[in-house]
Amino acid sequence: MIVRILGDGMYEVGEADLPALERLDEQMGEAIDHQDEETFAQALADLIGKVRQLGSPVPPGDMEPESDLVVPHEGSSLHEVKTLLEQQD
Repeated sequence: MIVRILGDGMYEVGEADLPALERLDEQMGEAIDHQDEETFAQALADLIGKVRQLGSPVPPGDMEPESDLVVPHEGSSLHEVKTLLEQQD
């Protein structure tokens, strides 16, 4: 699976590591639903850290397929991410 962290790059993450990423993604979603900026910020930081820890960087210019998962850039606010998600609907 290819995970893109906006403003950082792409990482190849193994299928066995997906449940850990999905749990953090769910925490971010719940924080957005509850307008909990603090929990959102922590879950985002944890998710980015986990992708970097578990994933292997994809070299720039590598012609990998599109990202399977896109993670907001470090420091994104709950409001920014919520606005982006609403634009995709």
